[in-house]
Amino acid sequence: MRYGRRVQAGPIDVFCAHSPAGRPRVGVIVPRHRHSIVERNRLKRRLREIARREWLPRTSRQGECLDVIMRARPAAYDSSFPTLLGHLRETFESL
Repeated sequence: MRYGRRVQAGPIDVFCAHSPAGRPRVGVIVPRHRHSIVERNRLKRRLREIARREWLPRTSRQGECLDVIMRARPAAYDSSFPTLLGHLRETFESL
């Protein structure tokens, strides 16, 4: 997270850097923010699904090897799946 670029995608902070592994990787950070494990797991599943649908196919088409870390902020817990998808789709296009 120290190297690379940070972009704010609504309630999600996205960190992006070139991957030393030679393949694209995705990480998800969901802090507690006074929410239950059920809510945290739901948010993690949503973010992983967005990465699987949007980020990984895009990087394979473009031949890029980037690491992406998505860190949720407290407002992300109240966001719906389509809202998160819209914010992250715009961010992925800019990266």
